[in-house]
Amino acid sequence: MDVQGTVTAGFEPVRDAFLRNFEQRGERGAALAVYRDGVKVVDLWAGTRDAGGSTAPWALDTAQVVRSATKGVAAAVPLLLHQRGQLDLDAPVGTYWTEFKAAGKDRVTVRQLLAHRAGLPVLDRPLTLAEAVDRETAFAAVAGQAPVWEPGTAHGYHPHTFSWLVGGLVHRVTGRTIGRWVAEEIATPLGLDLWIGLPDEEAPRVGRLGPVEEIEPPGGGALKLRPKRSVTTAYKDPASLTRRAFDVIHPKPDENNPVYRAAELPGSAGIATARALARFYAATVGPVDGHRLFAPATVTLARTEESAGPDKVLLVGTRFGLGHMLHGPASPLLGPGSFGHPGRGGSLGFADPENGIGFGYVTNGMRKTVTADPRAQALIRAVRSVL
Repeated sequence: MDVQGTVTAGFEPVRDAFLRNFEQRGERGAALAVYRDGVKVVDLWAGTRDAGGSTAPWALDTAQVVRSATKGVAAAVPLLLHQRGQLDLDAPVGTYWTEFKAAGKDRVTVRQLLAHRAGLPVLDRPLTLAEAVDRETAFAAVAGQAPVWEPGTAHGYHPHTFSWLVGGLVHRVTGRTIGRWVAEEIATPLGLDLWIGLPDEEAPRVGRLGPVEEIEPPGGGALKLRPKRSVTTAYKDPASLTRRAFDVIHPKPDENNPVYRAAELPGSAGIATARALARFYAATVGPVDGHRLFAPATVTLARTEESAGPDKVLLVGTRFGLGHMLHGPASPLLGPGSFGHPGRGGSLGFADPENGIGFGYVTNGMRKTVTADPRAQALIRAVRSVL
């Protein structure tokens, strides 16, 4: 396997770990970038741009759908609005979004919504893809939905409804779609190849996702979170909260579909390069070429625990801040203050404030893991080893 790109002296073990993912863990095509203290120290890519069939090589500018890793970028938007004095985290969502008060949600706060505590991971009637990508139809669906638990009393991952909850809130506060806001306020100033809503002209550079064989080398040292029988059963049961949450868009959309990629779905359909994810997270915790996103107080907000313990949807213990996953057994990031978000099946982006790290890993090979993908974890261990 020919690995392209560069690593700064001292980070060679990270390149070795990236190569081993191809040799030992079934990686097909991927990229990895790491920033430290605002400087890019790892920038690697290898394999094919498509997970199946095509032999076209992954290129310098290849981007991919990063699934729920999009949530980490989306979560930065309400934090930045709060930082600018435009959004009160403890105000009811209905203060900004009148229709959201329906079905007993008049007291649901912005903080609860971002921390997966609003009780809205499912819809009584799933949406078709056409409905899901129609902004006002989807906003109306979540605004009219009754919570499935009393808001604020528990937490459960909102895999798809997060798109319309956060997207609807941002639209009502700013008058802009979340994709446009990210483009104008984050991606363009930082020079990021990152989109929530892929422009037509960028489509040719985006690879195709596909399943890969789940290989783990003997003695590989990966974190092994064996799913409990109850978790496996829940994913198979169409009536379970788990399955219903992941089936909110039905039939399941083809993530390689241009319609899906062009949609502004900030919970699942963002498209980015690894370099963009790493640079974004680096800019949340420090300056990158003169640009910094989060003030120190906002970094504190991003890394502060809002939800922890048994997750009503994922059925394992999870930790969330205000939209970001936090370091923990289900999402082992670099250090205890790390915040970011994985994408189901592979991709991952996060920041580690203590070490000044911005990390971005993007893959086209989808595994069944929701969190703690062994390929990403091998890369994290390699970064940890050189710090």
